[in-house]
Amino acid sequence: MPNAVIVAHGQPSDPDPAEAALAAYAAEVNKMCGGVNVTSATLAAPSRLEHCLDDLPDDTVIYPLFMAKGWFVTSALPKRLGGRELRILDPLGVDKALPAIAADAIGSAIQTHTWSTDQCNLILAAHGSGRSRNPSAVANQFAELVSERIKLKSIRVGFVEEAPSISEAATNSGQIALCLPFFACRGGHVLEDVPQELEQAGFQGKVMPVIGELPGVKRHISAVLAQAFEKV
Repeated sequence: MPNAVIVAHGQPSDPDPAEAALAAYAAEVNKMCGGVNVTSATLAAPSRLEHCLDDLPDDTVIYPLFMAKGWFVTSALPKRLGGRELRILDPLGVDKALPAIAADAIGSAIQTHTWSTDQCNLILAAHGSGRSRNPSAVANQFAELVSERIKLKSIRVGFVEEAPSISEAATNSGQIALCLPFFACRGGHVLEDVPQELEQAGFQGKVMPVIGELPGVKRHISAVLAQAFEKV
């Protein structure tokens, strides 16, 4: 049976909880992915990825549960493969199907709260970077693609590590507002930084699940993994 490994960043300060959460995530994808055995590893857990790959063949594919094709995906991850030339698929955040999946989830959330779409402000809370323009470029492009699929009052992008901040983006967004964390997993930024920024802004809206937990995302990842082996 073909094998795939979902790889995420994890939490360096406390690796075990994030490792367990990713394992549960991969188990759900595995249930949806007939014909492909799906396991997982975080980069933060020492030697976890290496031990995982020790038991897998050379045709294993790696699925990066990251939001940008940045340093972790293009440099850190390949180095951890130990010279093995395994296929690394494109990360979740640059998947061309993702804006449509997100737009559907946003529309469902608006309907649940009985709001009007054209009155809703969306705050896209992203990581950003003080060193590279790539993460913010990915987030801004994602916002543009979402805006083409659902007509909201506004989409405002804010960042943890660069301007504009999430607090700036969320200020005066009103009660008819959603915050979509542009993160693959519920790590420290989502649990701590995003809520703090929203509180500082006096955000009155509702917070959606992170991108990786939106309805349909796990099933889409399972389809991507299945298709990866169909092309071989």
